[in-house]
This record gives sequence, C-alpha cells and structure tokens, in this order.
Amino acid sequence: MKKPLDELVPGLVCAGAIIVLALGATFARQRGYIDQDTVLRLVIGANGLMIAWFGNRAPKIVAPSACARQITRFAGWSLVLSGLVYTGLWIFAPIPLAISLGTGVVAAGMIATLAYCLQLRARARAQAGK
Repeated sequence: MKKPLDELVPGLVCAGAIIVLALGATFARQRGYIDQDTVLRLVIGANGLMIAWFGNRAPKIVAPSACARQITRFAGWSLVLSGLVYTGLWIFAPIPLAISLGTGVVAAGMIATLAYCLQLRARARAQAGK
C-alpha cells in the first residue's frame, strides 16, 4: 500500500525542478545569454510538460471501481495530450497565440474529462433503470 508521501514527493520534486529551471533561466537572462521571451517559453513550456507527466501518472493510481479506472485512463490521456500540445504551442507559436490556444487546449482537456464522467454516469443510470 502506498504511503501518503509517495504521492506528494514526486509533485514536490517536479515543482522544485521548475523553480530551479526558472532561477537558472533568469540567471542566464541577467548574463545576456537568453532573452525574456526564452525565459517565459522555457518556464511555461515546463508547466505543460508537468501537466503531461501528471496525466501519465493518473491511470496508475489505485481506483476503487472499473468506472473509476475508465475515468482515470481517459483523464490521463486528456492531460497528456493537452499538456504536450500546450508545451508545443509555447515552444513554437507566437506568445499571444500560445497564451490563448494553450489555455483553450488545457481547458478543452478538462471539459472533455468532465463530459466523459457525465456520459459514464448517464450510461450507468440507464443500465440500472433497465
């Protein structure tokens, strides 16, 4: 059985890595090696990778039922895909476009997961009513 810290420690390590990346990128900007846009793209792109990483971990958690396992699998796919698209936008797209489309992609992933949950619930109620 997993201890509570087994779920907390990887998240804290990931957050610490993003902080170290932000500090390193700021240091490089102050020395003139990179510009402000590159710092922004690195740090925000890393956030997208973190979304994808947590999405990859989602299906691996212990779910109490088959329905919960279906939801965690779908949510995992949704998070991985939206996180990778978000990162790609922040790497390649102009910053205003990356802000609007990136936010939309992550929101779409969350909405898709919620819609899937509601669909499964409606299907379960329909089957229970038969």
